[in-house]
Amino acid sequence: MSSTIAAVTSGAAQKTAQATAAIASASASVNPVAPPWLDPGHNAWQMTAGTLVALQSIPGLVVLYAGWVKHKWSINSAFMAFYAFAAVLVCWVVWGYQMAFGTQMLPLVGYPAIAVDMGFELEDSNLPTADLTQAFPQASMVYFQFVFAAITLVLIAGSCLCRMNFIAWMIFVPLWLTFSYTIGAFSIWGGGFLFKYGVIDYSGGYVIHLSSGTAGFVAAYWIGPRLPADRVDAKPSNITLMLVGAGILWTGWNGFNGGDPYAASPDAGAAVLNTNIATATSLLTWTIMDLIFFKKPSVIGAVQGMITGLVAITPAAGVVAGWGAILLGLGSGTVPWVSMNILGRTKIMRQVDDTLDVFHTHFVGAIVGGVGTGLWATPKGCAAFGITNPGGAVFGNGRQIGLQIVGALFIIGWNIVWTSLIMCFIKYVCRVPLKMSDEMLEIGDYAIHGEEPYTFEYYNRNYRRVAGFEHPGQMTDEEKAIREVRASKDFRRHDGSSGDGSHDAVIMGQDPNAGVHKAELVGDHSKKTE
Repeated sequence: MSSTIAAVTSGAAQKTAQATAAIASASASVNPVAPPWLDPGHNAWQMTAGTLVALQSIPGLVVLYAGWVKHKWSINSAFMAFYAFAAVLVCWVVWGYQMAFGTQMLPLVGYPAIAVDMGFELEDSNLPTADLTQAFPQASMVYFQFVFAAITLVLIAGSCLCRMNFIAWMIFVPLWLTFSYTIGAFSIWGGGFLFKYGVIDYSGGYVIHLSSGTAGFVAAYWIGPRLPADRVDAKPSNITLMLVGAGILWTGWNGFNGGDPYAASPDAGAAVLNTNIATATSLLTWTIMDLIFFKKPSVIGAVQGMITGLVAITPAAGVVAGWGAILLGLGSGTVPWVSMNILGRTKIMRQVDDTLDVFHTHFVGAIVGGVGTGLWATPKGCAAFGITNPGGAVFGNGRQIGLQIVGALFIIGWNIVWTSLIMCFIKYVCRVPLKMSDEMLEIGDYAIHGEEPYTFEYYNRNYRRVAGFEHPGQMTDEEKAIREVRASKDFRRHDGSSGDGSHDAVIMGQDPNAGVHKAELVGDHSKKTE
């Protein structure tokens, strides 16, 4: 009997050893450069899509913000976006990604954990709670999802520009990412309860735009308004620069929506096409609305219409047909227009100073897109995206509209509460003012960063005067040089002026709207003229 047992035991040990050797041999035979699960085409597209989305933030929204605000706020506005992009990346790889897309810890969030281990970065991508796998490495997924998290914070900044204390912003970014963004992402994308219910958010209409529109508006309330003069006179510093940023934002959206099937699939192509159809329709609709009611086609209005079109198509991009994209474009070109130009001018709405009207473009635009998805999602589009929803209300699934409303209410409610808590924490616990001092608000970039957007001497001079470093009327070396040039014979011969400088109402670097008299800059020549 004992010999029989020994023989069985020996045989089992031999088989175990053989199996272990076979596994080790198979592992050794796997090519680490081209593992069997990797699809190079899918991986290439995912990295390309992620890069396109990154370009939407830097430089897209950086230059869009810099051109949209008054010149004295260009650097601060651009830097708020630039800082957010960098800060989110570090937080994302240290704890944020696993909270949003990792193994479930609580009903609304995953376990916080690092995503920078080389073994983790090189393994095949998977979302464990959602039970989804992808044919590219985890590193590609971590980066792709990072750029979405980053642009959400950059969008929130649009509501807070031109007065938020930069130190407060530095604290706000990691806190909001941790306690708000990761919750929405996990609940809808990472396998949370809204994912299981069947809420459709193709590429971030709720996770990104509805949350940023809500959080931005709430943050603007807690911070308080800009200076009254800055609200009344808010002329953009450079509309041409705005259009550069807007163009990058639009074209970058091809990666924003086209990358979310997590594959270079037919549905990715449909998402890209629908994105552009809805955006163009929305831009044209907004422009027509401006022409009808204001009698002029506004460039800034066209940019707003472009943005609302991009936002509205985002939750629906790959699940609606082209006709659905056109309908969404019509809705996003009219509903947010009415919201901004009629509701936005009421006394109640004016109490909250939303600098770039993020509430109207992103909150309202996302509601249009979310409800439109519930109406016009197609069964074929849902199947191509890899979800089991039987389409929207038009195809007999009226329940989808209810699901979309539930998803929206959760995102809105969560962001109202947590954005308020974070602002109160910064203000009352950290003892960091949310708003700059009035002295800094008067000066702008030079007082905050010691730098100027266009290196115009006027701003340096104005700062020195406010600080008491310069006597009014004292010319700088540059102004003296300009005066000497204008007094030269060659300049008078070509310019036809008297050479005393009185020919020119504005010298280089002087803001014509600043209320500084010419006599302070080049001497009081008006008396001579008289």
